[in-house]
Amino acid sequence: MFENCVAFLPLGWPDPISAVTPNARRKVCPCGAARMRLKQYRGYHKMRLNTVWITAVAALCTVAGMAAADVTLSTATDPTSLIGTQFASLLGAEHQTVDGISSAKRTAMAVGPKLIVPQPIAKAAKVKAPLGKAAAASTAEPGKPVLIEYSADWLYTQAAPTGDAQWECLKTALYFEARGESLKGQFAVAEVILNRVDSPAYPKTVCGVVGQGSRGACQFSYHCDGQGEAMHERGAADLAGRIARVMLDGAPRGLTSGATYFHSRAVRPSWSRKFPQTASIGAHLFYRQP
Repeated sequence: MFENCVAFLPLGWPDPISAVTPNARRKVCPCGAARMRLKQYRGYHKMRLNTVWITAVAALCTVAGMAAADVTLSTATDPTSLIGTQFASLLGAEHQTVDGISSAKRTAMAVGPKLIVPQPIAKAAKVKAPLGKAAAASTAEPGKPVLIEYSADWLYTQAAPTGDAQWECLKTALYFEARGESLKGQFAVAEVILNRVDSPAYPKTVCGVVGQGSRGACQFSYHCDGQGEAMHERGAADLAGRIARVMLDGAPRGLTSGATYFHSRAVRPSWSRKFPQTASIGAHLFYRQP
């Protein structure tokens, strides 16, 4: 009579016994097997409920961990956050550098450099100093030539020329050989005479150079033309004396490039075809003996 006892109901069905009184339960399912089955049924449902709660808590923890990881990853890969960190680091290093600079230097950096306006350089006035022996020795630097001007104005600012026999010989040669030439032409003839003095092929004095040779074969024609050597033109003689003084005192020889010969354009001696020409000044052509 008890085959259809509640204990034999399929699992998952609603519990019909919970709706009746204890006495009624006994009537419905009086057998001990049925009561055992009922207890198993309730324990099963309780176990399932616990499993559901554990699963829900585990799922919730997993979702929370994923959210935290996502937030951490997003923060780590955020370029704005990285730039902010680097900018703060740079500012800190800059503050440390500035703190190490003295207050005076910081003030100078803030004000900036002073503007310096270049002033025009005034031309140095050309000084026309006298070129006597004493003056040349006091003003000329060792190893540097004396500066001159090829002008009568400059020559007449020099002291009145005087000198020994060598000066007289050079003055006379310039008067007779070049007094009709320009100032450069007269300086050029003086250069030739002094270049010969310095050359081992000629006498070692001015008088020896201008007086070299004999009648018909003189190196300087005025010396053996049979005419006197009186200098009648006082202005030309004074100018020749001034040029002689300047040249003997060490003026540079920059007109003839070391010439040791010259002749007028009116003649053409044989040696002019052998020697290289170095200059052409006024009525004279200048040559250097190789």
